[in-house]
Amino acid sequence: MSGYAVGEVRRLFAEEVRAERPDLATLCLLIGAQADRELDEAGLDAAQAELDRLAGQVPYRPGGPREWAVALRELLGERHGFRGSAADYQRLESSLLHHVLARRRGLPILLSVVWVEVARRAGAPVYGVALPGHFVVGFGPPEDVERQVLADPFDGGRILAGPDAEALVTRATGAPLEPSMLTSAEPIEVIVRILNNVRSWAAARPERSDVALWAVELSLLVPSHPARLRYEKGQLLVRRGDFVGGAVEMEEYAELVEVVDESAAARVRGEAQAARAMLN
Repeated sequence: MSGYAVGEVRRLFAEEVRAERPDLATLCLLIGAQADRELDEAGLDAAQAELDRLAGQVPYRPGGPREWAVALRELLGERHGFRGSAADYQRLESSLLHHVLARRRGLPILLSVVWVEVARRAGAPVYGVALPGHFVVGFGPPEDVERQVLADPFDGGRILAGPDAEALVTRATGAPLEPSMLTSAEPIEVIVRILNNVRSWAAARPERSDVALWAVELSLLVPSHPARLRYEKGQLLVRRGDFVGGAVEMEEYAELVEVVDESAAARVRGEAQAARAMLN
């Protein structure tokens, strides 16, 4: 089996991430296609079909937000065994939707994507909630915190009482839970957080600079990305032996930051010059 060409994955990702209404599942699966060279169009279609199949097993319109949360917990957490553990943070597959669907294991944010996509297909009022340090799922009107019901897919869909959500945030940040943290996360916000997770995973494993590079390159396709990603890409290219390509990225980054920080621009240009000198 042969997967997508790299350029085709990038083209499809760039097209979807800039769409008027980006499709979260499609973007997650394209990240998977970038990571897994064996994942082809049939594999992407099969993953979407699995989400449809799971949605077809949700009871017809269970009721209010809490009833929806219970129904999804019983189906995905209890019946199908979707959940996470500490070991999942050590695996790149935990950030790739097609692997999460197959293994029933993943990071909180990817398990939340499964919950959201299955529940949405079944007609639930559902959305992701990007709590600091721990992604969860919300049911009910996102603008009405009083009626909102939160569930933690990483813990098998456990329904969170108010103190539970507060504890998750405090454990991650040391700060209290703020109402602004409970709003609906847009697809682009979710994708950026997933790619940040991949970059963090790769940063802890210098031998996987290939993963760090494609994660940065996909991040650069997201509208309104941080300029510093250009510098990060330049550093990665130099580390991988592409001294000219890395120098070009650093020089372009230096041009961007020069208007606000001349000393930083000068330092980066020095790094670019040193990278070019490594060719001699």
